[in-house]
Amino acid sequence: MSKVVAFLSRRKMLFAFCALFTAALLLGAAFATRESASAQLKFATPKKDGASPNHEFANQLSAAFRDCANEVLPSVVMIRTFSVPSRPRGAPGGGELGEGLGPDRIPNPFRGTPFEDLFEYPDFDDMFGGIPAQPRVIEGLGSGVIISENGYILTNAHVVDGQGKVIVRLHDDREFEAGDVKTDPKTDLALVRIEGAKDLKAAVLGDSDRVQVGDWVVALGQPFGLEGTVTAGIISAKGRGLGIAARENFIQTDAAINPGNSGGPLVNLKGEVIGINTAISTRSGGYQGVGFAIPSNLAKWVAERLAAEGVVRRGYLGVAIQPMDANLAEQLGVESKKGVVVTEVFPDTPAEEAGLKSGDVILSFDGTTVSSPNELQGLVEESALDQHHTLEVIRDGKAMTLEVVVREQPEDYGLARSRGGRAGPRSHDSADFDKLGISAQDLTPELAESLGVPAEEGAAITHVEPGSPADLAGLEPGMVIVEANRKPVADVDDLRKAIQEQPLSKGLLLRVQSPLGTRYVAIRVAD
Repeated sequence: MSKVVAFLSRRKMLFAFCALFTAALLLGAAFATRESASAQLKFATPKKDGASPNHEFANQLSAAFRDCANEVLPSVVMIRTFSVPSRPRGAPGGGELGEGLGPDRIPNPFRGTPFEDLFEYPDFDDMFGGIPAQPRVIEGLGSGVIISENGYILTNAHVVDGQGKVIVRLHDDREFEAGDVKTDPKTDLALVRIEGAKDLKAAVLGDSDRVQVGDWVVALGQPFGLEGTVTAGIISAKGRGLGIAARENFIQTDAAINPGNSGGPLVNLKGEVIGINTAISTRSGGYQGVGFAIPSNLAKWVAERLAAEGVVRRGYLGVAIQPMDANLAEQLGVESKKGVVVTEVFPDTPAEEAGLKSGDVILSFDGTTVSSPNELQGLVEESALDQHHTLEVIRDGKAMTLEVVVREQPEDYGLARSRGGRAGPRSHDSADFDKLGISAQDLTPELAESLGVPAEEGAAITHVEPGSPADLAGLEPGMVIVEANRKPVADVDDLRKAIQEQPLSKGLLLRVQSPLGTRYVAIRVAD
């Protein structure tokens, strides 16, 4: 028996030795394989920081972007809105459930059969059209930026419009319902306030007037609901107008701005807010390299007015104006292209009371020079109401100073008064002006109404020859000429006389009206 036990013990030892030997072989093979693979795969050694001046500069630029993002992100918020349509689904005649249904609309398929009475609809509206369907809640998404530690947040008016619930989500995931929402539709800005929020970090509002084309900028917000998104670009242009708001002076940038970014900040590399992201120009619905922001100086002024009074009271002159160009400057006797041209003075306005006239060139307002309509508009709107202000004007080549009392802008001021399209009139009475490249006819009350112009008399353009001096100057069929070389034009004969008074090589200054307003057009015809 002892021999059997000894034999089994030796057998176990032999088996254990064999297993240990096999494991050693496998482990050695694994190490050998790994060493072989390591010998074949050799990674490049990273270069040390500061290996070249270019690398050092790149690191510094990256650090600037990183510091900027870290500085501003705690001030950026997500804004969600919840509103219910005025007609909930299922309401009779107005919802999806009951729309188009009813005994008058669905014929009884069993009419004229023994089953007709079983399928009548005496209470159909009660059964279907009158069901109190669950209201459909519309949810909106946007961004905002904290500008005051006591809970004030700047965003876009179109983000919070709708008179529903507004929920603000902070960078640290805290949520608050906005108790106070004030909007300024003319600038598409809104001021939202949340109560009871502690330890808020307010972003610094920078001076947007100091922004230069080519400056680096960073856009922050919640595009498509992606919280805390940071994109970078440069200032592409300043003073842009898009026709989407009554008060426009947009900063253009190529920093990526997408749906959901609206209301978020555009900041410089010092972390100062220089704009409120508002719009994009796109054909796809997403980013295509062209975004627009409201300048911070304008946003700050609007925010102060909304916080103090709940509304924005603006000053106004009561004029239509257009930019100056070289041709207009020559015709109006102005040495430089500075200033803006008055194309129309509206009745019963501060401008009329001050003695402004169409054709005047406004050079400055209260000593501040102006070079674009947006600049003059901004200065006047933000000026003290019911106070005297000075205008430097050039009229018929002579400098003069006018005093104007700026009054509060009416609510409906600036609304389009167009009543018609821009198609040119058709008439066999049209007269040709071959050198200019146009045909025109006398304006009648019926024609004025169809063209959508306020003029009661003038020469309506019926045709513009492609490539002609008139075409190159921007004249179009449907425009009405009301002045030529600063003289009134009541009909085609007046236009012909004005043209004959001096050679066209010296230039022709026309004042024209269209559904878009009144403006001057300078035409020069080569000898």
